[in-house]
Amino acid sequence: MNDDELDRLMDKLTLRAKAGLLTGADTWSTAAEPAVELRPWVMSDGPAGVRGPSWDERHTAVLLPSATALAATWDESLVERLGSLLALEARRKGVHVVLAPNLNLHRSPLGGRHFECFSEDPELTGRIGAALVRGIQAHGVAATAKHFVANDSETERLTVDVRVGERALHEVYLAPFEAAVAAGVRLVMAGYNAVNGTTATASPLLDGVLREAWGFDGVVVSDWGAVRALRPTARAGLDLVMPGPEGVWGEALVRAVEAGEIALEAVDEKVRRLLRLSHWLGALGAPRARARAGLRPGRTRALLRRAAAAGTVLLANRGVLPLDADGLATVAVIGAHAARTRTQGGGSAGVFPHAEVGVLDGIRARLRGRAKVVHVPGPTPAGPPPALDDTWCTAPDSGAPGVLLRVLDAGGRELHTELRSCARQLEPPVPAGAHTVEISARLHPSETGLWTLGIAGFGRMSLRLDGRDVLAGDFARETDDPALVHVTPPLHTAAVRLAAGSTPVLVARRELAPGSGRAMIVSAAPPVPDPAAAVAAAGRAARRADVAVVVVGTTEYDECEGRDRESLALGPEQDALVREVAGANARTVVVVNSGGPVEMPWRDEVGALLLSWFPGQEGGTGLADVLFGRAEPGGRLPTTWPAVLADAPVTDTLPADGRLAYSEGIHVGHRGWLRSAGTPAYWFGHGLGYTTWSYEQLTGPDAVRAGDPFTVRVRLRNTGTRTGREVVQVYLARPGSPVEHPERWFAGHVAVCAGPGETVTARVEVPGRLLRHWDEEGGGWRVEPGPCRVLAGRSAGDAPLEHILEVRAVE
Repeated sequence: MNDDELDRLMDKLTLRAKAGLLTGADTWSTAAEPAVELRPWVMSDGPAGVRGPSWDERHTAVLLPSATALAATWDESLVERLGSLLALEARRKGVHVVLAPNLNLHRSPLGGRHFECFSEDPELTGRIGAALVRGIQAHGVAATAKHFVANDSETERLTVDVRVGERALHEVYLAPFEAAVAAGVRLVMAGYNAVNGTTATASPLLDGVLREAWGFDGVVVSDWGAVRALRPTARAGLDLVMPGPEGVWGEALVRAVEAGEIALEAVDEKVRRLLRLSHWLGALGAPRARARAGLRPGRTRALLRRAAAAGTVLLANRGVLPLDADGLATVAVIGAHAARTRTQGGGSAGVFPHAEVGVLDGIRARLRGRAKVVHVPGPTPAGPPPALDDTWCTAPDSGAPGVLLRVLDAGGRELHTELRSCARQLEPPVPAGAHTVEISARLHPSETGLWTLGIAGFGRMSLRLDGRDVLAGDFARETDDPALVHVTPPLHTAAVRLAAGSTPVLVARRELAPGSGRAMIVSAAPPVPDPAAAVAAAGRAARRADVAVVVVGTTEYDECEGRDRESLALGPEQDALVREVAGANARTVVVVNSGGPVEMPWRDEVGALLLSWFPGQEGGTGLADVLFGRAEPGGRLPTTWPAVLADAPVTDTLPADGRLAYSEGIHVGHRGWLRSAGTPAYWFGHGLGYTTWSYEQLTGPDAVRAGDPFTVRVRLRNTGTRTGREVVQVYLARPGSPVEHPERWFAGHVAVCAGPGETVTARVEVPGRLLRHWDEEGGGWRVEPGPCRVLAGRSAGDAPLEHILEVRAVE
């Protein structure tokens, strides 16, 4: 759309109409404007799946591996294909804008949203994020780079003021967003936090860096509820306030323009950008055919299965993997996470998957007809009980699987009723006069003992069992965080003795009140077994098996939007479980099911150690492919993992007086580890395959002109007995420089494949921008002339090859 066409449309809009376009029409949609044939467009959360504009378990979605798992593939072409899958899913659901990728960094291992972000490294994050952007936008769906900027932890996330130096800001935290802009991203989301005293939605970075320096001409949208002041945000580069229709702008923006407090030209520029994006999306002018995609289930599952295997990281292997399926009689699969594998993280990005294949199901499918698979759950992981579903209950009257949802008025009259498959109801219907939401179910306890029943939400709530109160109270809302209000409200529980074979009726009620949301979750969990007895039972099963696979991991309340982690420990019960099984069977494989780092004090005691992340809906099949050698464990760590939390260079996520100081500067992730001369459990870039490699030679140019890219070549040999894939990594260093640099920093990678005994040469391109640094005094980029070390190897801590080149100043 050219400027003349935009001018004609702008002439048709009044000031009030213009202002009306700059705030959402509802939670997920923009406003329509018939005067210019503008139709609304729909946005949806989407880092791991496109939920669509509603939280409804009947509207399922394709579930990708978590962002950490995508980054662990170190495979931009695969991530681009997965981005295309998100776009096709968006089109199927009538979604125009996917709110992904999340380009914030793994600054601290305690970051609660670790799983939703790619990496600790700005270059790897930028490359993987750009690949996802290209994949999404190749199908006419817009991607959104978020959360601009330095929104790297969850504690006090609505108000925290991040204090970060200009050099670290430009070299580390802005860099992934610059890569997304270079890839053509159509939207950027401004975060909740402030940066150096100014909230992100009012930041001068939106105009000065994003638009002027990088040339971004797309739309800047606020995070949901992030705009809390009119004038500073309207004067900044922000274009769209979400959600709506209420908001800080609206009529107040009209009055501010009429009073001369906000320039009309600033409003016009915002509207022009919004119209330009609407045209690209096909929402402006005569409707264009926007066919809803027909996903092929078989191909989709195959791609997700491949992605799960490609992101799986083999951290250690002492001759145990791969397993020979034909040589096994009995396999013990141990751990609650094996049966109920955590496939996604918690928070606003969650979806209801089409189907989920856990680790136990994946192994059973692979060994069906070959070997006996025994499952022992081990001790119950700490955390809240899961939402009620047809595992434990049926509708109270019909006996159909699921729960009965009713909405009542103040007098108890039924306004709405329907059967739902689970009791996690984040957006129950609220017809006119709605006063109370009720969820009821007939329980079918499988064992006798103390069951844990719970209800999550705010306001006056109660649980009744066969007409008897087991929990009641008025639970005040103590947070403004939208994720906690609308997605993961606090759970209140009661212990109730139930008898196996009984069928009591549970009735949960929540009264609706202004400002408290409407989310309601009813949960139940069976009696918790004695931890020592559960661990002992796992040991006995492992002793009788040919091989034991133990799955341990985090819970939704460990890794979730809206809160940071307090510890990296899995807990004494899970650690004891691993040690018991490893002591009983030397052929023990441990699978870690987490989105971010955990402490593994037993890591040197087990036969093999795999990291599955949150692997998406095909996690079990992908992991089985890796365990039994049908696929290479393709993953490499996108983040350095400490042995214990105290060793990590950066652990602070708790602001002091509302401020969080990024005092480490540019030394984030492996850069901080190298600076402190610390030794982590596993370095950034680490990951094993099923063969071995010898790095033989690194060659490259003797000199390079400042600002120019260059190429190095790494020769390596497959010294093992299997064909394999290796991720060759290149790092840069400037020892002896008068300018402070990291000890070394990541500069590029490429994957190569070779058969046993074969030699292969990896060709790695290094962008010229990776030799520059931000000059805080001059306020711009500089390239320092002089010698530069180029290092190559398989991780940040294992780069044995070296080449020296001279960086020459531009004449």
